[in-house]
Amino acid sequence: MIPATPGRVPTGVRIGYAVGSFCTANFAAIPGLLLLIYMTNVLAVDPLLAGVVVFLPKAWDLIANTLIGQWSDRTVSRWGPRRPWMLAGTAVLPISFALMFIGPPLKGVPAAIFVGLVFLVAATGYALYEVPYKAMPAEMTHDYHERTALLQWRMVFIAIAIAMSGVLAPMLAGDTIEGYRLMGIVFAVILLVAMIGSFFGTANAPYTGQQDSEGSLRVQLAAARESKPFLWLLGLCSAQTLAAGVMLAGAPYFAAYTVGDPKATTTLFAALVGPMLITMPLWVWLARVLDKRGAMILSGLLFMSGAILALASPLLGPIYAHLCIVVVGVGYAGLQLLQFSMLADVIAYDGQVSGKRRGGVFTGLWTAVESAVAAFGATIYGAVLSIGGFLESDPANPVVQPDSAVTAVLIGLTVIPALIILSGVLMTLKYDLSADKLAPAVT
Repeated sequence: MIPATPGRVPTGVRIGYAVGSFCTANFAAIPGLLLLIYMTNVLAVDPLLAGVVVFLPKAWDLIANTLIGQWSDRTVSRWGPRRPWMLAGTAVLPISFALMFIGPPLKGVPAAIFVGLVFLVAATGYALYEVPYKAMPAEMTHDYHERTALLQWRMVFIAIAIAMSGVLAPMLAGDTIEGYRLMGIVFAVILLVAMIGSFFGTANAPYTGQQDSEGSLRVQLAAARESKPFLWLLGLCSAQTLAAGVMLAGAPYFAAYTVGDPKATTTLFAALVGPMLITMPLWVWLARVLDKRGAMILSGLLFMSGAILALASPLLGPIYAHLCIVVVGVGYAGLQLLQFSMLADVIAYDGQVSGKRRGGVFTGLWTAVESAVAAFGATIYGAVLSIGGFLESDPANPVVQPDSAVTAVLIGLTVIPALIILSGVLMTLKYDLSADKLAPAVT
């Protein structure tokens, strides 16, 4: 890495950094989208147990991510403080991801235990990579708006990766063990290529050379708790992530039992990510005009509106359902861009005010909470299905779901995430780290 200037990050570095988003988005989206239905409809796991299995490995991240954040803050190497840890994650995640969907000759509780243990290893590999990866933007530039522009590239790659996750992954998986096995192998290769690409693509990234890290984990966690902007941002983004996690877990069920076509998972995802590819420049502009907080509120309201409108999908049909998801997608695009841009602001602000390098701890806590909250979305959706009487099955023994389960599928995808995202909008009103407040700290 080279010393940073206050200005623009080179285009090559932007693209090299953004390539890593193929790892971020695919690992976040595919388990969130397919792991629950893989267990309930292929491995015959009870929906509530399946939801718990999706969540527990991510709960481990609450410990692992904070430790990795601390270690990367304190790392000194010719590759910089972050990239050695990214390489370690590259050695773990792709293999364990393939094993998650290998299709063991197990059903019910034994199958759930196997998937849960392998998912735990995969989550650890993801933490090794993702925590330092997210800390890097705050160390590439001091400029408030340059960080948004830098992350705009990342969001374009995330949109492409989510499209791959939502279109290619369900297409490969189908509803058979063989399909899920093929999907796991294909995406393990994609993860490997993306992670190696970002490692080499950030070799010449600018580096601001922030000051020495805090000495102990307890001190760093205390510092994070003392950062009011970080705590408010963590809270509001956790609500957003939880809402998205619920919707992600429910998408295949919504396609199969509300829209009436399991293959509609791919077109629903196209409706979600299409706006992300198109509206990123608009959200960058809105972040300047409304400031990031105002743009975040607007994006949350759009997300919530689309979710509520989707409640009428059984009456108004598949086209209407897809249009509602487009509205959700426009809001989701803004949320994704602004979350990471605002996190970089919080890290930079803390570094300038405190004179300490705590980006790794901030992103460690962030990634741990984000991962756990997103996975908890599947637990919530699994609980809603269980309350509705959803019946687990496998391809050799299909079942007809009761009306109460079909209703639960719809409520879980619409009303529940809408209420959660509303709480995020209300918390956004308390976030006060604007461009004007940040400017004095960086001059």
